[in-house]
Amino acid sequence: MKLNELIKKYKKLEGVWNAEGAELVRQIFLQDLEQLDKPQPVKVPQCVAEYIEFKKKNNFHVYGLAWLNGYEVEKEKRYFVKIKGNIKENMLVYGELLKRYFFTKSFSLDDVIYSHTRKELEAANFGWVFDCPGIEIEEV
Repeated sequence: MKLNELIKKYKKLEGVWNAEGAELVRQIFLQDLEQLDKPQPVKVPQCVAEYIEFKKKNNFHVYGLAWLNGYEVEKEKRYFVKIKGNIKENMLVYGELLKRYFFTKSFSLDDVIYSHTRKELEAANFGWVFDCPGIEIEEV
């Protein structure tokens, strides 16, 4: 609620309370509200002003709220992808050093990523694993 709205709200309450001294308290409260400092615009360098103008045009509201109130990252679902059956090298992993996907033994290597998002798999042309009966998809 903005300060002006709060002042209007309490001005409308004149004579509402019958308790002794209530009207005096309301008037003192209104005087205190009216004496509050009004926020002054912040002076910023031109480059900051340009950045703010850009953000105003591009979803600034969400950006500003995140800056002021903190934010949480929306977690994408992650999946283990395994070949069904009695196969030793059945886990699909992404090798960070090799920069490619390959199948390996379950949880046997360092420097590989074992769980994947749907977006990552589809970008690497592995989107078909979600529809393949020979593949087991386990949500992590």
